[in-house]
Amino acid sequence: MSQSVKFDNVNTLFSKALKQKINHYFINSAKQKTGNRRIYLKASILLTTFILLYILLVFAPLHWSIAILLCAIFGANLAAIGFNIMHDAGHNSFSDNKRLNTVLSYSLNLLGGNIYFWKLKHNIAHHTYTNIDGEDHDIEVKFMRIHHDQKLKKHHRYQCFYFPLLYGISYLAWIFYQDYEKYFRGRMGNDKEQFHFPFRERVIFWVSKLIHFTLFVVVPVIFVGWLPTLIGLLIAGVVCGMSLATVFQLAHVVSGTEFKTIEASRVDEEWMIHQIQSTANFATKSKVLTWLLGGLNFQVEHHLFPKISHVHYPALNRIVKQTCKEYKLQYNEFKTFWAAFRSHIGVIHAMSR
Repeated sequence: MSQSVKFDNVNTLFSKALKQKINHYFINSAKQKTGNRRIYLKASILLTTFILLYILLVFAPLHWSIAILLCAIFGANLAAIGFNIMHDAGHNSFSDNKRLNTVLSYSLNLLGGNIYFWKLKHNIAHHTYTNIDGEDHDIEVKFMRIHHDQKLKKHHRYQCFYFPLLYGISYLAWIFYQDYEKYFRGRMGNDKEQFHFPFRERVIFWVSKLIHFTLFVVVPVIFVGWLPTLIGLLIAGVVCGMSLATVFQLAHVVSGTEFKTIEASRVDEEWMIHQIQSTANFATKSKVLTWLLGGLNFQVEHHLFPKISHVHYPALNRIVKQTCKEYKLQYNEFKTFWAAFRSHIGVIHAMSR
């Protein structure tokens, strides 16, 4: 990953004050920064649901209408496993047991992705250089213009109409094409330097891809046939892709979040202030959405403290807001999911011209 872009590491008064308050919170409450019994219970529920849905869809004689509904729920379940289990484990915040974090992070491989690629793309590039064109690969969406520094092309004028299609196929494109593209190119992006890919991870890549293909394609084809398998995979994949893409976009590609043009490879603000400027929360009062999304509607808190489990985000939210108020920093938050979604469409429209 690029080490060229630098942040202001001298005037870090906000960062020091916020870190001190957060540390005091955990000391005074005697809580660990990693997950607690609630996250273990949630993980058990989601993994059990995954197994039950898989058994029903592959081995039970279901009416086609019921099968379609369960495929959609299965897709949402895949996304929820990613939000709640893989995501925290990938940031080493699920548990204080590092081995357990490693094992659970490989749940992404079970779902068809690759955790090694994800950590390079998400943990390092996205979390460090959020919303910086050329550095944050998560805003490099093919056929879309999200950042003002990205070249405007003729087809972008229609992105308000075709973005749901791109979001819907994003998960299937990720696991069946983009991972292989990264593997053989050895790069996260077209213009990026090659990354180190250990032999152990290469073996895991192929073994896990084979296991995923067997579970999600071969076994279903044997028991229900190729056409139901194809339809079911498309339904589950579209629901999962739409869920993953939408949650990410509502956190960064909305009005109020900044997309900076970097000159002389330097960001004038300290890193934490940059995260606040480039990130937004949505629907933080919704307990149901918070549970399903693994606290990723508290995206500001997550970007500031990625190694703290999402079960603590509602409590951290109050501290971060107060500190931003003290330092006169704009805190981006939408009261509802739909308010954030409308704002996202507005940005897509603005970037199409």
